[in-house]
Amino acid sequence: MGYDRIDSENCAVIGYGSWATAIVKTLTVNGRRVEWYVRNDRVLDSLRATGHNPKYLPYVGIDRSLIAPSNDLNAVVAASSAVVLAAPSAFLKDFLAPLSVPLAGKRVVSAVKGIIPGDYKTVVEYMCDQYSLPLSDMAVVTGPSHAEEVGIGRLSYLTVASTDSEGARAVGGMLANDYVRCNYSCDVLGVEYAAILKNVYAIAVGMAVGLGYGDNFLAVLIANCAREMAHYLERKLPASQRDTATSAYLGDLLVTCYSPLSRNRRLGNLIGRGCSVKSALNEMTMIAEGYYAADCIRRVGAVEAMAMPIADMVYDVLYSAAPARESMARLTAELI
Repeated sequence: MGYDRIDSENCAVIGYGSWATAIVKTLTVNGRRVEWYVRNDRVLDSLRATGHNPKYLPYVGIDRSLIAPSNDLNAVVAASSAVVLAAPSAFLKDFLAPLSVPLAGKRVVSAVKGIIPGDYKTVVEYMCDQYSLPLSDMAVVTGPSHAEEVGIGRLSYLTVASTDSEGARAVGGMLANDYVRCNYSCDVLGVEYAAILKNVYAIAVGMAVGLGYGDNFLAVLIANCAREMAHYLERKLPASQRDTATSAYLGDLLVTCYSPLSRNRRLGNLIGRGCSVKSALNEMTMIAEGYYAADCIRRVGAVEAMAMPIADMVYDVLYSAAPARESMARLTAELI
């Protein structure tokens, strides 16, 4: 692939949620023109008229001269050398359903921190299988990066992962600026699964907060989450040079578990305060990826015969109607 094309040509962004909006804002701040696939007519009209997304991050203004919002997926992809996937994992297949333009020869970047429901695959695994893409043409953008902060230019650190180091740096060059710093990794599936796991663990932390547990216990719980994550990655994806104490792993876990901006933490908090799972999901204004991730991690953990008491507890509450209070109480006996 000619990476000078990525540096000089348009970039496509698929999705119109908060993270997609923050990514588009960052790309345009860097002077890049963005072909933007938007399925919502209200959002589409507003972006064209005002440069604001009325549903997500409405306070973030985007230079209209640098965006081409469209509901024609094939036109958006055809006009771009790099394609950034930024739709919720639960809806990614629906977003991509109209696609008939080949992705071959394009850099496909996943900015999705979730699992494909029903397929039980990460986005990279799904895209490689479904669209016959070589792993070297894929990249992942991850790290502790709330869209609400990236969108307003607060200092954030992203990790770009690819098996092709030149490709990773080309993607990083699209995003890096005064407030976005980029690190690089070749642990593509490792950072993907870490991002999936941290959403599950944030639900557990939110439950604990809603149930009235204090800071001392939260510190113990999150430390055990980090330990469980490292154990999972080592068992499923052994890698001699992986450091799970870095920002793509531990950093993303910490911000998702501690921040009031975390939608997965909020879902857990609602359940801990007594909401049913169904009512808590209905109250959410944005997708909590951890809900779908819990099912996937449970299935994979069972196949691999892994001991994952925290992830198992979250699954039992979300999918088996286990009472949150009793489930958390039992978990406290297993933490160290």
